[in-house]
Amino acid sequence: MSPVYIAALVVVVSLIIVMSIVILNTTIKPKRIEIAPKLIKQGKTQNAIKLCKQILAKDQKNYLAHFYLGKAYIADNKPELAIMEYKLVNENALFGPGIEEIAFRTEFSRLLLNANQINDALREFLLLTKLDPRNAQNFYEAGHLYESVNRYDLALGYMQKTVSLDPKHAKAHAELGLMMYRTKQFGEAKKEIDKALKLSPDTYSSYYYLGKILKESKDIPGAIKSFEKAQRDPEFKMKAIIERGSCFMMVNRMDNAIPDFQRAIELDKNGTMTETIYARYFLATCYEQLRQIDKAIEQWDFIYKRNKNFRDVASKLSEYKDLQSNDYMKDYLTANDDEFILICKNLCEKILNLQVISSEKKKWGCHLSAVDKKYEGMMGVRKQIIILHFFREPNMVEEQPVHEMQDIMKTQTAVKGFMFSSSGFNNMAKRFAEGRPIELIEKQKLEQLLTKAGTSSK
Repeated sequence: MSPVYIAALVVVVSLIIVMSIVILNTTIKPKRIEIAPKLIKQGKTQNAIKLCKQILAKDQKNYLAHFYLGKAYIADNKPELAIMEYKLVNENALFGPGIEEIAFRTEFSRLLLNANQINDALREFLLLTKLDPRNAQNFYEAGHLYESVNRYDLALGYMQKTVSLDPKHAKAHAELGLMMYRTKQFGEAKKEIDKALKLSPDTYSSYYYLGKILKESKDIPGAIKSFEKAQRDPEFKMKAIIERGSCFMMVNRMDNAIPDFQRAIELDKNGTMTETIYARYFLATCYEQLRQIDKAIEQWDFIYKRNKNFRDVASKLSEYKDLQSNDYMKDYLTANDDEFILICKNLCEKILNLQVISSEKKKWGCHLSAVDKKYEGMMGVRKQIIILHFFREPNMVEEQPVHEMQDIMKTQTAVKGFMFSSSGFNNMAKRFAEGRPIELIEKQKLEQLLTKAGTSSK
């Protein structure tokens, strides 16, 4: 065989090898990735995931493989992994026949929304309003997200655009009603809610917004009924349960409120939802009002571990920390009404040297009338009345109860009044008491007096 023939043969073989590689790269690989959507459709998600990973092991910049890997993760109920793949696609891929942009962003925005990545979800929905400006749902979602971050000015515009594109969008009418109510456009708010319910009586989220409006206008029975209906909407169920509980709190029906908050907490299996923190906070408030302080502390502790800056939880834990070491203050705060009156009488007799002549329980504590023991047994001496009010409410005593104390003293011709509070008095109350025969006893001094008296509910 001549050298020329051998050289020619080598060239031909080399060309065949090169062409084979080109053919493999241009035909076989694309066919491999095209198998992925078929596997996903057939429910063979693990096979699809394996295939996409094999392709990406050789070519990390194959964003079509990233896209289908994300889709496979969605089908496999692994949204957090799907988001990671979709973010890579979003940042790098060229949209076109392989990855259609509107369909991709619609799916991506939903993933972000469900993962509570509000800012990223909002950005995607805003893009969709430009890419698909006739789709009312995109404007609704953008408005709903703006509302969730308290940008009501922007939310209103997007909701109005939603109903202009789709006059039958019941949820948008309902949210418009709530926004207008917030800006005191009461007539327009009612019209929007009525439209929402007329368009879709079975859109139970509308009842949630109606409940909010009725609650703000102090129609508590109506609000409770609306929140009960709203619970049929899975998206609003948790919020509606908590709102119903808060309605019961507003009318001081703590025994009815507690089951609602407990139910809301139980619905959050993983304990990760923001609404659950509010449910626990309101539950703690109910326990505090019912003098079940240990149970209230348990809820505050849970919240504090999740969010140290949530409302006044840190100050509540600080306020009640003495309960662990001071049984007398604990008894004062947690005793039932009859035992509480005994505690207060004991302090009067042992520390103030007073003889209690009448007692009456109040929602804020108890009212006592007493006389000085030093006049006991003295004939012909007019006994001077002393009025005592014991407060054990969680909030500081304001000015009005001090005014009421003065009026009672005048009616009973009392010479002195004592007001005891486990929470303290605000500045207006202190200023009013100055120069008057009314002595205000705040928490620290009350605790000392209880300890000195050896007061116990036992």
